[in-house]
Amino acid sequence: MKRTIKTVVGYGLFVSKLERWLLRGTSAVVALHRVNPSAGAESLTMHPDELDAYCRYFKRRFDVVPLAEIVLSLERGVAAGRRLAITFDDGYRDNFTFAAPILEAHGLPATFFVVSGFIGTDTVPWWDRRARVVHPWMSWEEVRSLQARRFEIGAHTRTHVDLGATSGDEARTEILGARRDLERRLGVPVRAFAYPYGRRDNLTEANRQIVRDAGFRCCCSAFGGVNAVPTDPFHLRRIPIAPGCVSPSEFGFELALRRTVLAPRRAGARSA
Repeated sequence: MKRTIKTVVGYGLFVSKLERWLLRGTSAVVALHRVNPSAGAESLTMHPDELDAYCRYFKRRFDVVPLAEIVLSLERGVAAGRRLAITFDDGYRDNFTFAAPILEAHGLPATFFVVSGFIGTDTVPWWDRRARVVHPWMSWEEVRSLQARRFEIGAHTRTHVDLGATSGDEARTEILGARRDLERRLGVPVRAFAYPYGRRDNLTEANRQIVRDAGFRCCCSAFGGVNAVPTDPFHLRRIPIAPGCVSPSEFGFELALRRTVLAPRRAGARSA
């Protein structure tokens, strides 16, 4: 019942245009992971139909822009209300197979944050081992194809380490090394960084400084919230959308009230 009320109220907020006032001067960045027709109880896998519904909603209700535009506005201290950027984490092949065509069908930009050491390998990360699933990674050809199709490629470290528990040379290798890997493979500058897991305690301030020093223009979390001037782009908030946990209208309700939107975690789930 509570979710039904949120969905109805969320729809009403946007129909009434009240959200334009509630969201004035803010930008939102959403974080997703896998998109696959085999979506079941896995906390990271969204069905393509669900992504399609979100894309329709985002396109109707927001000015969907590349992440770089939001970063530039924050760098310049210019308020830009009701902007939204779409991001995906990790580099799963279904991002190339299912997510990219849906985004293109709607004419929407997105940033794909990839773990450079996973691309083109058979690595099964701990969260997939725990869930007893295997999801393939993109190949470097597929990552290059996304970049050629005007999607942005960002860095998500080399091996998906917890930068709240990693320091010194190891942290620099994970952060700077990921950027060098991507630039060598893509032949273009890589400016966006999202740190793994995305909670407040998953990045130390010393490692945030390494991200700055590495030449990135932003550092993205994944613990929810909107971004307004004077947000530092190296403290950029993202809203994680877990499959099946919120409807697009319920998402709008939570966002319009500027709440931190966090979907309930299922057993074995993780953040970004």
